Amino acid sequence: MPRLAPEAAAYYSTQSTTSDPGAYVRLYDDLPRDPGELARIVRDLMLHRVEGGQFGVPIAEDRMRDDAETRYVDDILGLIAARDGRALTCRREWSDRFVGICRDFTLLHVSLLRHAGIPARLRSGFADYFSTEGFHWDHVVTEYWDDARGWLLADPQIADPEHYTMDFDPMDVPRDRFLVAGSAWQKIRAGQAHADSFGLALDENPMVGSWFVAGDIRLDLAALNKVETLLWDIWGTGASSEDEMTDGIRALYDEAAAVTAGPEPDFAAVRDLFTTNDGLRTPRTVLSLAPLRGPSRVTLR
Repeated sequence: MPRLAPEAAAYYSTQSTTSDPGAYVRLYDDLPRDPGELARIVRDLMLHRVEGGQFGVPIAEDRMRDDAETRYVDDILGLIAARDGRALTCRREWSDRFVGICRDFTLLHVSLLRHAGIPARLRSGFADYFSTEGFHWDHVVTEYWDDARGWLLADPQIADPEHYTMDFDPMDVPRDRFLVAGSAWQKIRAGQAHADSFGLALDENPMVGSWFVAGDIRLDLAALNKVETLLWDIWGTGASSEDEMTDGIRALYDEAAAVTAGPEPDFAAVRDLFTTNDGLRTPRTVLSLAPLRGPSRVTLR
């Protein structure tokens, strides 16, 4: 039977600044403890901003622009409660849902799991199940501890059988269908995958390549240290295109990938690399390249 070290169990079963429900913790009263049931609750409170087109649901422009800029769970819960004051277990109408991205589904799911005493964390990486052409989309999922099986991946965004039909359980996403960023990097570096098959295959401005994967490693390392930022927050050492990648940057992310890849990152190594490396550690102020708001400097709580 797998065993989670006590220090890691305590660390990942307590809230971060980002996942703390704050004054809205009362909304967590009487919720189930089952990870799948909690994922479905999250799914019924939220709408991904690309799902408006997928599901034929109109989304107000201000919701599309502003909701996904909500960094902290207490603020997310505040918006949800203001639009519909019922218990979180009550499925919201499309028009009353929080309009976010994958990170927001996962952050709220992780918050609920931690409140239930279940170790959980966000993982940044790449999913192949949103495309039939071998492309790996930038994505964020939950990683939670199961006493019988160890760390499992879960995707609360697809915990909706009415709209997503997968050939796997969303509460047990196969590791070859979602690659954490460090694992994707290692496959690229070993010549086992093409860098251009990872990222965001946007029609007008595709963002793909090893530079993009490196940025996801930085986000993943931060989340493993319970600093759960927005996906467009930028800091430290990195590149904004393939042309800007240097041998020094690649060496840094070889080191970071070695620490973060796979289902069992070494807790002490994850903490040490993040806290000691200025190129990877999240500073108090980050550059936010918000897709719909434009760039700005943001000071974190």
